[in-house]
Amino acid sequence: MIFSKQLIYWYLQNKRNLPWRATINPYSIWLSEIILQQTRVEQGISYYFKFLEKFPTIFDLAMASEEQVLKLWQGLGYYSRARNLHFSAKYIVNELNGNFPSTYKELIKLKGVGDYTASAIASICFNEPTAVVDGNVYRVLARYFGINAAINTSAGIKEFKQLAQQLLDEENPSTHNQAIMEFGALMCKPNNPDCAICPLNNSCFALSKNCVKDLPVKEKKMKIKTRHFNYIVIHTRDHKTKIIKRETGIWQNLYEFPLIETDEIIHENQLIRHKIFKELFCNFDVKVELFDKEVLVHKLTHQHIYAKFWIVTTGTSVNFEIPWEVVKKYPVPALIDNFLNRYKTSEIFSTFDN
Repeated sequence: MIFSKQLIYWYLQNKRNLPWRATINPYSIWLSEIILQQTRVEQGISYYFKFLEKFPTIFDLAMASEEQVLKLWQGLGYYSRARNLHFSAKYIVNELNGNFPSTYKELIKLKGVGDYTASAIASICFNEPTAVVDGNVYRVLARYFGINAAINTSAGIKEFKQLAQQLLDEENPSTHNQAIMEFGALMCKPNNPDCAICPLNNSCFALSKNCVKDLPVKEKKMKIKTRHFNYIVIHTRDHKTKIIKRETGIWQNLYEFPLIETDEIIHENQLIRHKIFKELFCNFDVKVELFDKEVLVHKLTHQHIYAKFWIVTTGTSVNFEIPWEVVKKYPVPALIDNFLNRYKTSEIFSTFDN
């Protein structure tokens, strides 16, 4: 209990003025928690406001199309969060008559909601005494109590959850949970924590043993997969192109240009001999140019994508019917969006006269 009181005292004096702290509306809290999964607060705030402006209630979100949701989410990454958010909104509206689940056991049944998110919503909105355990909490508990259990193993997750529940101020779970998370974010930071001014420094195990940098413990990361993407950016004489919706994978239901994935970096002559390229253009005359001299590297959690954008100018075809002026209306991965922001269609138009 002393541990909790110290954290709460610190929190009430040092907490950030974040927009979702001004409400206990479960829809707003749920939205903020989903956005903040694997996203920095500084980046998440603008998306939080954009979503509430576009979809002020869960009914508005449920009525939206998936493409609208994905487009608004564009740039945040981990797009399964957006798909799950939309799916759960429709479930709550259609199956629960718009009544937001009010207990941990009900909340955790929602698609995309795990232990942490269910605990956060249950405690903040409904004062249910269930402890949150996120990256910040792992770090605070591991360092303060000297816990060596790996936080990315089932045994470690269970141990930390049990300890967090034991430490919880059950009369004030909302403030306690927010306090320990904020403490981890601002004071007990991953790198260069402010141990000299930490209110818990007299009793912190890691500080006393000079092992702050060693905690928390994680088992070795999964091997990073390398992939080579060759995007075919088509530009016809009537200023049209082709984009395709991805059916599977991390970018499911987002749009991209026709893709040739290879085992290694390829050059122009290898590209035009590829089966997919031949099927796209058949007997059409084409002009091929590489947009960037250097291969672009797009790093994701478990894979690194080495991308090339090949600009292919060609004649008019019924297979290429997307006007260039509407391409940016489609939800696309950040890799495609970054390319589109640099790509000047007016410069390409002039190539037809050369």
